[in-house]
Amino acid sequence: MASDRLALYPGSFDPFTYGHLDIVRRAARLFDRLEVTVAVNAAKEPLLPIDDRCRLIRECVADLPGVTVEPFEGLLVDRAQARGAVALVRGLRQLSDFDYEFRMAFANRRLHGDLETVFLMTSEAHALISASIVREIHQWGGDVSSFVPEPVRAALAALRPS
Repeated sequence: MASDRLALYPGSFDPFTYGHLDIVRRAARLFDRLEVTVAVNAAKEPLLPIDDRCRLIRECVADLPGVTVEPFEGLLVDRAQARGAVALVRGLRQLSDFDYEFRMAFANRRLHGDLETVFLMTSEAHALISASIVREIHQWGGDVSSFVPEPVRAALAALRPS
């Protein structure tokens, strides 16, 4: 249907945090469909393989109608165009996020002029959560349960040697 508005929420989600889940829940209310587009980043060694990240995110968003999770490698605007997306959703935690996202939004608009970027400020409760902080806490054996949904916590715990 022509009014069926799809947005992509791209990221590496390594690992998927409560902050990410907050953005997914809020974006799902704004668009008819939302695809969590899990990026392959060849420049980084991921904590979790992409198939595991996708599976875990699917578990975390299973209660949200219209939300799908798909892996993707390549130029995001190409994915958006191929899927017929009208927008990209990006979460903002702090001012430094805005600087990077602002530049990316302009680059994406230059590449695909009809694609909007929608910025959602994170909820205050999740403003200090980042995947990199979670990875560091995990690396040193800390408790990540207040930062990530239960399926992600369990997967991270399984990575630790006994």
